[in-house]
Amino acid sequence: MSKFLVNLYGWGDCKVCLGKNEFQKGDKVVVDDEVGKLIGEVEKELTDKKEIAKYEWQDEGEQSIIVRMATKQDIDSIKKNSEKHRKILNECRREAKNMELNMKFVDCCVTLGKGVIVVSFIADGRVDFRQLVKKLAGIFHCSVRMHQIGSRDEARKLGGCGICGKELCCVKFLGEIPSISTEMAKVQQVAQRGSDRISGVCGRLLCCLSFEAEQYREMMKGLPEIGSRIKADGLNGTVVELNPLKQEIKVKTDENNEYVIIKKEDIK
Repeated sequence: MSKFLVNLYGWGDCKVCLGKNEFQKGDKVVVDDEVGKLIGEVEKELTDKKEIAKYEWQDEGEQSIIVRMATKQDIDSIKKNSEKHRKILNECRREAKNMELNMKFVDCCVTLGKGVIVVSFIADGRVDFRQLVKKLAGIFHCSVRMHQIGSRDEARKLGGCGICGKELCCVKFLGEIPSISTEMAKVQQVAQRGSDRISGVCGRLLCCLSFEAEQYREMMKGLPEIGSRIKADGLNGTVVELNPLKQEIKVKTDENNEYVIIKKEDIK
């Protein structure tokens, strides 16, 4: 048995699934998950242990298994259920509003066979949706499961382009979405641009801030902080700007308030 990364339709994210070696990228498959049988698309086969560990961060329940290739009937059922999905989401929104629950419903899926409804939503913090689930189960006469995802997961599901004009990083690079901090923006000296310019379509800090943060941390070692006092080449002044790529420091001199550029190795 091999491990595959499968994008489950209506689920909101990908999952690591066990399956036979016969499956390839792009195959439509039926996955036996803890909530029931779901339809998904194989994204890639996972062979490296580090790669598997990277993607298995989200699997807290039982191991999902690819049981077979999806048939035309299975795929047609997704299309036929699209109208039903809209009805389910509309009911979720209406009932959540009546119960004053602050939830944003993103998508839903209906499992094969048992007909379990899985609804993906985002919310600030934890939400007590037990009464909502009971109400929805009574309306649709089947079991209802709520699956909370993050705003980054929502952006990954909806897709689109970032401010760079390229496909969203969360869509292009599958797996765990790293935690992005303001420290990453500060070390790359882009924090001063404002949160609106360093945030993605999801409203969170750009994923790409994590790509070069470690390299910038290394390049910043030995460089003085902005605002600090330094001496170099017989000049005294205040650091006003850093260029870690060129290992240069911009200094405002005390004598005539001129700006000069000095190298890191010239600092005393």
